[in-house]
Amino acid sequence: MTDTEARPDTELRAGLRNRHVAMISIAGVIGAGLFVGSGTAISTAGPGVLLSYLFAGLLVVLVMRMLGEMAAAQPDSGSFSTYAERAIGPWAGFTVGWLYWWFWVLVIPVEATAAATILNSWVTAVPQWTWALVVTLLLTVTNLFDVSNYGEFEFWFALLKVVAIVAFIVVGVLVVAGVIPVPAGDVGGLSRLVDQGGFLPNGIGAVVAAVLVTMFSFMGTEIVTIAAAESDHPAQQIRRATRSVIWRISLFYLASILLVVIIVPWTDPRLPENGSYQAALEVLGIPGAKAIVDVVVLVAVASCLNSALYTASRMIYSLGRRGRAPAAVTRTTSRGVPRTAVLASTAIGFLTVIANYAFPEEVFSTLLATSGAVALLVYLVIAVSQLRLRRALERDGVTMPVRMWAYPYLTWAVVVVIPVILVYMATREGSRFDLAMTAVIAVVVVAVGVATTRRRDRVG
Repeated sequence: MTDTEARPDTELRAGLRNRHVAMISIAGVIGAGLFVGSGTAISTAGPGVLLSYLFAGLLVVLVMRMLGEMAAAQPDSGSFSTYAERAIGPWAGFTVGWLYWWFWVLVIPVEATAAATILNSWVTAVPQWTWALVVTLLLTVTNLFDVSNYGEFEFWFALLKVVAIVAFIVVGVLVVAGVIPVPAGDVGGLSRLVDQGGFLPNGIGAVVAAVLVTMFSFMGTEIVTIAAAESDHPAQQIRRATRSVIWRISLFYLASILLVVIIVPWTDPRLPENGSYQAALEVLGIPGAKAIVDVVVLVAVASCLNSALYTASRMIYSLGRRGRAPAAVTRTTSRGVPRTAVLASTAIGFLTVIANYAFPEEVFSTLLATSGAVALLVYLVIAVSQLRLRRALERDGVTMPVRMWAYPYLTWAVVVVIPVILVYMATREGSRFDLAMTAVIAVVVVAVGVATTRRRDRVG
C-alpha cells in the first residue's frame, strides 16, 4: 500500500450503483418483523390489524415524502440529522443523530442473536454466541473496504426477500382463488375477516396497540436517503425511492398480511409462536415450512444487520463532520470508506452482543428499551424540520425535485398524531417502560447537545 493509499481523507465516495440504491430502498421496508413480528400484531388486533398496518404505512409514507423533499433538494449522508440542525438548531441535529445512531447500534446484537439462533438450530455444535460474533464480524469486514460491498450484499439480500414475498403472495392468491388445493380444504376466504368475533374482535384499542408493533417494522425506510448520498445521482435516486414507497408498503405489507389473515384464523396460537408466514405455510400444507421461513428470516436479519452497520457508521461520520462527534470518525480510506466510524459503531455492537450472553437478560432488555420510541421521535423531528426548512428553501429559490403533498396541512397532521401515539404508549403497561427509558436517554442526549453547542459557541 502506498502512502497515498494509506493516507486518510474525510470525504465519502460515490460507490453505490443505481441498482444498489434501488434495492436498498426496497430492503429498508422489509425486515424480520414482517415475517415474524406481524404474527403478534395479528393475534393482538385480529383482522383489524389491517387498519394498524394501513395507519402505520400512511404515516411512514408521509414522513418519507417530507424527508424525500429535503433530501432530494440537499442530499447529505446525515439526512434528517443534518436537516434538523439547519431547521431547528444544532442541539436538535445532535440529539436526533445520536439517538438514531444508538438505535442502530442496538439493532446489531438483536439481529446477530436472531441469526445465531437460526444457525445454531442447524449446526448445534457451534454455540449461539460464536455464531453471533461470526455473523457480526463477517458483515463488519464487508463494510470496511468499499461502500459497493455493502451495496452488493444488500442488493442480493433485498432480491431474495422480494422473491420470497412475491412467491408467498402468488401462492396465497392461487390458494384463495381455489386454483391450488390445500390439505385442510378450507382457507377461510374473505369471510375470515369477520366470522370470528367480527373485524375488530378486541376493539379499536387493540388496533392502536398493534400500531406500536407495526410502526417499528417500517424503521429503515429512511436509509435510502442516507445511502443515496454515496451514489452518482442522489437527488434522482431519492426522488424514485420516495415515489415508490407507497406501492412497496402496499404490496409487501398490506397485501401479504391480508393473505395471512384470510388463510390463518387470527386466534391460531401458531401466529405469535411461529410468525405469520410460517403459520400460513403450515396451514397451506407447504412441506418444510419452518425451514423455508428460517432461510428467509436469516436473510432478512442479515440484511438488517448489514444496514445497521452501514447506517450507524454514516450517521456518526456525519455528526463528526459537523463537529458533533470526535473528529476521528470523519477519516476515510482511499476508497472513501469511514473506517473509524464503522469500527466505532461495530465495537459498541460487539460489546452489546457480548452483554446479551454474559449478563442477565434484564440488562440487555433495559438497553433495548432505551430505543423503544426512537422511531417516533425521528419521525417527529423530520416533520418539524420539513415544516421549517420548506419555507427557507423556497425563500432561497432552491430547486425542489420532490414536494410534500398538501403542505403544510399533512405535515401538521403528522406533528399532531405522533405525540398522541406517544401519550397512548404512556397509558399502556406493555410500552410504558420503553417510553420512559427512551425519554431518559433522550433527555441526557439533549442536555449534552445543548452543553456542547454552547461550549462551541463560546469558543467560536
